[in-house]
Amino acid sequence: MRRALVLLACLLAAAPALAQNRPKPAAKPPEKEAPAPAPPPDVPAPYDRDLLRLSEIIGSLSFLRELCGNPDASEWPARMKALLDAEGTSQGRRDRLAGAYNRGYGGYAVTYRVCTPSAVEAASRFIAEGERLSVALAGRFGG
Repeated sequence: MRRALVLLACLLAAAPALAQNRPKPAAKPPEKEAPAPAPPPDVPAPYDRDLLRLSEIIGSLSFLRELCGNPDASEWPARMKALLDAEGTSQGRRDRLAGAYNRGYGGYAVTYRVCTPSAVEAASRFIAEGERLSVALAGRFGG
């Protein structure tokens, strides 16, 4: 549980710093009706690979923690939503992050029907890996 809280704290700590990179809205709308602005280019960030892995881990944990009846099971989808809100700056980016989450969730949904010791062990390893990734991301890119 402590690790899960640390992971959430790291995700939440990184979100404001990462959100600062978003473009600021214009102070005043133009006098004339301008054409709709082009969507921002979908340029990958240097930390995208780690974010995709973190999304996949969160998806796996969403399934495994629910399957095993852990009290924090409902927190994992909320954490993914927070990650999408913070990092889903374009539709393509949101789709990639959501796809990684779904791969993690679906990969374990086809494997496990009941909570087993190996499912508990897998969840423990994912929590440890997610914590390492969160700390590394926050340290390198989150300030």
